[in-house]
Amino acid sequence: MTKEEQLQEEEPEIIYIPDEEGNEEEFEVIMKFEVDGSDKKYMMVVPVDAEEESDEVYAFRYEEDGDDLQLFTIDNEEEWNIVEETFNTLMDEDVEEEEEDSN
Repeated sequence: MTKEEQLQEEEPEIIYIPDEEGNEEEFEVIMKFEVDGSDKKYMMVVPVDAEEESDEVYAFRYEEDGDDLQLFTIDNEEEWNIVEETFNTLMDEDVEEEEEDSN
């Protein structure tokens, strides 16, 4: 089985995040990662019910406590830059792997 087939078979991880009014919105987790030199964990999510195709990606720092998942917004610009850079690097690596697999 190729890596691509494995990815297609994986069920997307769905989480629910309440908005300002307390309505739960559905998001698909597209990536989880840790930042080097830090014990902080991050996840990138996209809205499942987006009105239109959008490139909106949201980043959260998260902590797991058993089955409990706590999300924290990233409001520190320095932390945000590190998360964004790590995400972009990981995405670039995925694209390069796909290109190598298709050759």
